[in-house]
Amino acid sequence: MPKPTSPSPVTLPLDEARAFLVSHLGLATPAYPPGAEGVRSLLLHLRHIQLDPLDVIGTNADLVALARVDGISKGDVYRHLYPGHAFEHWAKERCILPASAFPHYRERSLETPWWHLATRLERLPEKVLGAVLEELEAHGPLTASELTDHGAVQPLDWSGWKGTGKATSMALEVLWTRCQIVVCGRGPGGKRYDVPHRALPDVARASVGYTGDEGFARWGLGERVEAAGLLSRVAGPHWSTLSPVRTSPLPDTLVREGVLEEIALPDSPRRYLAPRGFRSRPVTPPDERMRILGPLDPLLWDRALVKQLFGFEYTWEVYKPEEQRRWGWYVCPLLHRGQLVGRLEARIQDGVLRVEKLWREKGVKLDDAALDEALTRHARACGAVKVRRPRARVG
Repeated sequence: MPKPTSPSPVTLPLDEARAFLVSHLGLATPAYPPGAEGVRSLLLHLRHIQLDPLDVIGTNADLVALARVDGISKGDVYRHLYPGHAFEHWAKERCILPASAFPHYRERSLETPWWHLATRLERLPEKVLGAVLEELEAHGPLTASELTDHGAVQPLDWSGWKGTGKATSMALEVLWTRCQIVVCGRGPGGKRYDVPHRALPDVARASVGYTGDEGFARWGLGERVEAAGLLSRVAGPHWSTLSPVRTSPLPDTLVREGVLEEIALPDSPRRYLAPRGFRSRPVTPPDERMRILGPLDPLLWDRALVKQLFGFEYTWEVYKPEEQRRWGWYVCPLLHRGQLVGRLEARIQDGVLRVEKLWREKGVKLDDAALDEALTRHARACGAVKVRRPRARVG
């Protein structure tokens, strides 16, 4: 019997691909209501908002939301989503996910390969897991420091990065991975945990309509393609927890079934997975607003695609030694009129948003008025009262 064949990929012009991606990822014009409703709509649309603990001019989650939703401040992305509207788990690395995704995760203990859940279970007494879960059931939501201290445990070591040495905290990591508990808040005291039936009452016991890993993989791949807009079939961090799915027959199967579409870009051997019917979706022209992007914004997940579509080289150098950095420590790209036009390194000190370095892309005339407006808007959202920035290109 002949092997089934997939439809030939359609070549998408670069300008169409770029316009689709900017519009699809909510960066063309404000597409969401202001305030809490907008943050919740944003998460449903993006599927994943990647998390990172660093807070320089807001966390990455803050920056993703502030670039797209009006009427919010730093920290509102957590305040408006927790509890009830979101939870955290592995997707494109550790992410905030909409509450509707929770039943899919509850069916399996998804973990990224370096998480080493089995090692945690070897080091952690079963009775500690039971005690922590019981305490959260009775008294949650609670932070790690508010829970009973169950002593020390041998920490994990990731090439010099030490994990927790506290049994209670490690128990939270295990229970969280298993979806027996969820993160239901973030604040100065750290993450707050609770049991799903209280934190996510509308979905905690909902069914998913499938069984087994294949059902999860079909659902998860569809979500990842929607989250990326254009998902390269080449390996990379944009696949993350779905890396085994990339090399499985499933992507070709979903293309044959018409669930996904495969496209090519001019002069590139890469192939991309796109949402079904994406070319018939409205593409919103970009407005005049300049946007400061977080370093892990979904527009930047695939650095090779960013280079091809925007002519913009971007590497997040935060974990590189200083002498190996080309740009800086926490550098954020600038998006204007659908193009990546520059980057900046800034921080908030003493109520001032200080732009320490500013780079304009070669051949691009940076709109100073649009940049000033973007910085003023961002400073206000972060509680800063002034902006200081260099006028000349540096670096």
